[in-house]
Parts: sequence; C-alpha cells; structure tokens
Amino acid sequence: MVTSSSVPRLVVAAPSSRSGKTTVATGLMAAFAARGLAVSPHKVGPDYIDPGYHALATGRVGRNLDAYLCGPELVGPLFLHGARGCDIAVVEGVMGMYDGAAGEGELASTAHVAKLLRAPVVLVVDASSQSRSVAALVHGFVSFDPEVRVGGVILNKVASDRHEELLREALEQVGVPVLGVLRRAPQVDTPSRHLGLVPVAERRAAAVEAVAAMAAQVSAGCDLEALAGLARSAGALSCAAWDAAEAVSSPTHHLTRSDKRPGRRAEAGGGAPRVAVAGGPAFTFSYAEHAELLAAAGADVVPFDPLRDEELPEGTSGLVIGGGFPEVYAAELSANEGLRKAVAVLAESGAPVAAECAGLLYLCRELDGLPMCGVLDAGARMTERLTLGYRDAVAVGDSVLAAAGTRMRGHEFHRTAVEPGSGADPAWGFRTPHRRVEGFVQRGVHASYLHTHWAAEPGVARRFVERCRTS
Repeated sequence: MVTSSSVPRLVVAAPSSRSGKTTVATGLMAAFAARGLAVSPHKVGPDYIDPGYHALATGRVGRNLDAYLCGPELVGPLFLHGARGCDIAVVEGVMGMYDGAAGEGELASTAHVAKLLRAPVVLVVDASSQSRSVAALVHGFVSFDPEVRVGGVILNKVASDRHEELLREALEQVGVPVLGVLRRAPQVDTPSRHLGLVPVAERRAAAVEAVAAMAAQVSAGCDLEALAGLARSAGALSCAAWDAAEAVSSPTHHLTRSDKRPGRRAEAGGGAPRVAVAGGPAFTFSYAEHAELLAAAGADVVPFDPLRDEELPEGTSGLVIGGGFPEVYAAELSANEGLRKAVAVLAESGAPVAAECAGLLYLCRELDGLPMCGVLDAGARMTERLTLGYRDAVAVGDSVLAAAGTRMRGHEFHRTAVEPGSGADPAWGFRTPHRRVEGFVQRGVHASYLHTHWAAEPGVARRFVERCRTS
C-alpha cells in the first residue's frame, strides 16, 4: 500500500532553461494519467503558467514548491498535501538544475527541492548541436552534488537515428541510463510573449491539443515503465501533509503581531463572509493554497471573471485580485464599466481588498491610457524593462493582510510600471535586492507588485477574513 509519505515521485530537471522541461514534464503527467494513474502535478519555483498546463494534463490542481517563498521546511508538507490520494507525482524543475535564488546558494533550486523531497531526478538534455560532448555535460551534472540522485536522462531535440546512436554511445561511459529520446516536434510548442508561455485559460482548445501532442511524444519516445520504476525508488518523507485548517487555527505558527486569534470554520449555510476572488483569462496567477486558507479561515470563497461579470458576487465583503495579464485585456477590462465601479464602491466602503501585481494595475486610475477602477491615484503602463526576482519584504504599516513589521518573502515578475510606485502608506519595504518601499495601503486596500505565498504566513488569510467579518 502506498502511503502519502511514500508516493512515487520524480523531478524533471535540465541543465538550463529551454531544454524541454515543460514538454517532458507535462507530457509525462498526461501519459501517466492516460494509463489510469492519479497524477499529482508540481512546479518548482514561483511560476504560475506551467501549473495550468500541468492541471490540464492531470485533471488536478497544479501546485508550486518554492523553498524561498515558503521556506525549505514547508516543501515536503506542501508536496504531500497536493499528492494526497495520488499514485504518482511529477515535479517540473525551474531554470537549470542548480540555479536557485540569486546569492543564496542552492536555495530554491531544482536540486534543493529534489533533495528535500528525497526524489530521483530525470535530466532533460537538449541534444541539438552536440554528440559526444553530451557525456561530459551529464557527467558534470551527476557529479556536482552527490546528494542529488540523477536516475536517468531524456534526450530532447534529437535529429536522426544516427544522432541518437552517437548520443547513446557517449552516455554509456557515464553510466546514466537513457530513459527517453525525443525528436523535434513543432506541434508540442506553446506560444510565448512578454512574460513566458501564454496561459491555458487564454488558449484552451489549442492548449488541449498541445498537451495531447506532448503526451503522444513522451509515450512514444520514453520508457514509461522505467520512469515509473524510478519514481517508486523515492525515499519516504518523515513530515506530515500540510493542512490549511491546522495552519490558520494554530495559535503559535506564523502569526502577525496584532492577530493572535485562532481561525474559525464557517458553519454550513451562514455566517461566512463572502470573499470574491478574481479569475478568468486576465487574472490567472494564484496559488491554490490561498483559496484553501481563506476557506479554512471561515470565508465563502466565490470566483468571478472581471472580463465577463458585470457585478461582484452578491454579498461580497472582501476582494482578492491576484496576478495575470490585464495589460493584454486592458480594453475589455476598461469596457466593463459596471464592474469597475462596483470594485471602486467596495474599496471606498473600507472593505478588505488584496491586490497583487495584475490586481494592482486593475485598481489604478488607468492602464496604458484606458480607465481602470480608480481606487488608487496612480497610472500604469507597459514598459520594455523586465522586473524579476525574489524579494525579502517587511510590512511598513498595519493593513488588512499584515501587522507592521511582519516579514514575508515574495516574488516580482512584470514589465509594467506604476507611477507613483507607492502611496503615502506603502505596502512593503524591500530588504533585497536594494532598499525601497513599494505598493499602497489605504482604507481596506492592500495593493502591491509583490506575489506572496500565504502558506508561509497563514495569519495573512486569517487576518483578512477577520477584517471581512468586522468591516
């Protein structure tokens, strides 16, 4: 019998970005699912887009494992939470296998997460433009950290039968088995733009076809039995699965200074404050644990789509607007005047509003010259500059999310700029990479570019729901 702590699992890594990790990981997930297995999909790092493709491949929520945002101690518990009831888990890595948070050594790298999960690694190698050199490359990755167990290699973008033969001959010297060989296949490509792949929600039919093509390619080119066997060799984890109800109700775990009350579960049928959570194609970035924590804290969580819904859900007492691509849908968001006004009225009433990145842009006065909600006296626009990286942040003052002095780690990822970049009461002060303040706190609004993972600080969800009850 497979217990939750010993669920078979493997990590899909690569020497560098653009080696084919997403194709292999997503295709492997879909191929295992097609065999009738319950597959748990995971992504290393803060990426929101790949988990959408993982969810399409498996029929389960794609979840992130980020040792920087959540701390190494939560990687195992969050993994086990997502893998409950599953037959096998596939974890897609991030960047190159040993690339992690800048200046932090191995922290948050694929290799770090693989060690925390006691999981074997499959190395996806872009074999184009090389033959015997592949042996030196793989040898370096296998020997760099003896605690990382590379159990096999999948060769991607192999040009011909002769090319494959040369690659296999070279890798025999390394002693790492070849578990798959994939040829170039344009049908598995997914379109990209300024922040990476186009999310599933924006190209549903095409995404379904792409995932099916990935599954077919992986099934034809990889030894699924050997890969499943490798997954079964993962060591058991000694930690317990993360639980949202336990997290929000703990009086000692991750508390904000001014909120030490245990969370309360809502009674069925009444008493639960309604929290509207933005979704749809324009707002696709959200960690699944956020909604789970809000519900565990007693909220009635209701999704809505700002592109289509002309009103907020009836009885809304709090609003959460996560990340996404409002700049792509600025005209449609602006044209939905009824919802923009409803958001402004809710914010003016003092109701709790939490907005991250895309949500920040939506609350601004305008985005690329088009009217938005006007909650914040700030303008937003697209730029050529990419802002990207982890941040060590501290709450500058009290807000609906955190008490002054609360420390959280977050991630910025955008090509837009908001002017001014902060209000009279900023949301966060950044300690890294350089000291600055950012974001807006006014009335019940907390708006910022910073993406945070609330599992690292469950008091955020508890505090937000309590403010919804009392506002």
